[in-house]
Amino acid sequence: MSISLSTHVLDTGAGRPAEDVRVELYRGERCLGSGQTGSDGRIPELAASLDPGAYRLVFHPPSPFFRRVELELELEEGHYHVPLLVSPYGCTSYRGS
Repeated sequence: MSISLSTHVLDTGAGRPAEDVRVELYRGERCLGSGQTGSDGRIPELAASLDPGAYRLVFHPPSPFFRRVELELELEEGHYHVPLLVSPYGCTSYRGS
């Protein structure tokens, strides 16, 4: 089985990609990967060759309200792209392609 994960962060309040956002991937308490978004707000491959199971994706967005946004994911075979859209007082996510 092949599982990979990418992400990006969009600052919808400013209408542009969010640069230099720290993102971490955990399985249980173990950090499997981390990175900072680039000028395009993306981390092309946060992790590759993952095993099926439960993971936590943790974002540290540029928001005066949200200090940390954590998503619990159940990953199976394939590629997953999980974006975060954030504004000063709101955020949302979805499974992208």
